[in-house]
Amino acid sequence: MPTSEPSGTPALELRALGKTYGRGARGKRAVDDVSLSVRHGEVYGFLGPNGAGKSTTIRMALGLIRPSDGEVRLFGQPVSDKHALRRVGSLVDGGTFYPFLSGRDNLRVLARTQGHDGARIEAVLERVDLARDARRKVKGYSTGMKQRLGVAAALLDDPDLVILDEPANGLDAAGIQDMRNLLRGLAADGKAVFLSSHLLHEVEQICDRVAIVHKGKLLREATVRDLLDHGQALRVEAEPLDAAETALQGKWPVQRVQDGLSVQAPRADAPAIVRQLVEAGTDVFRVGPDDQSLEEIFLTMTRDTDA
Repeated sequence: MPTSEPSGTPALELRALGKTYGRGARGKRAVDDVSLSVRHGEVYGFLGPNGAGKSTTIRMALGLIRPSDGEVRLFGQPVSDKHALRRVGSLVDGGTFYPFLSGRDNLRVLARTQGHDGARIEAVLERVDLARDARRKVKGYSTGMKQRLGVAAALLDDPDLVILDEPANGLDAAGIQDMRNLLRGLAADGKAVFLSSHLLHEVEQICDRVAIVHKGKLLREATVRDLLDHGQALRVEAEPLDAAETALQGKWPVQRVQDGLSVQAPRADAPAIVRQLVEAGTDVFRVGPDDQSLEEIFLTMTRDTDA
């Protein structure tokens, strides 16, 4: 689709976005002051536990529900702008299809409702690896096939921004890898991809930047590399382990892991940790960097917020 916004304008921008359900003391704050931006040419991961406000945020980003405060901008325009919304493709709740129509015919119906001739139907079916099953009725599709059809529907009008809620749901290992390649390909084509996912290992491999939300609040927005580089954890191997854990508790967050302890502390604290362990009478075998996965960092951040 042609673009008209100034260079550098985010494809998606959330500004102090908030949503409250109910009124007064009984009101529930589902999303609280979330600000972020998604650029053209990147895959952006939106992460959080169940109930963190991800789905509510995505629905506000698509103009499906109104925010209580803040605003959503698409390509620099309000989310209410019809021309801006036409440049967005989305998959929410796995998509909704007519079960007694084929996959191809479902896309034809969707193309007519979007006001175009469906010239891209065969191309998107190929792109999501559904061309061979396009004649089959959707009622006979597996969960993963329905998910791929939902992604095809999101791509049908050649959008500049693609918003996907759990796009890998129901996919097997090969399907997940295909989805990874597809989304990276979209970003390489200059499109912006905004996705939520609980498969954090995949997010680590596919996303350029991520936002972590918990209880409606944005905890962190960063590149995946920055998160991994600044996990600020040290691996401690000492005996007896119970004594080592007791010596460190109360001064640093400590978690038992295989063959030792994971201590949430910057590397600069390593000498102080060693001193603490020696004073406690433990034998120290190792205090060094504990390379954490995105999933481990995510769990630590959300656990600390719960504490």
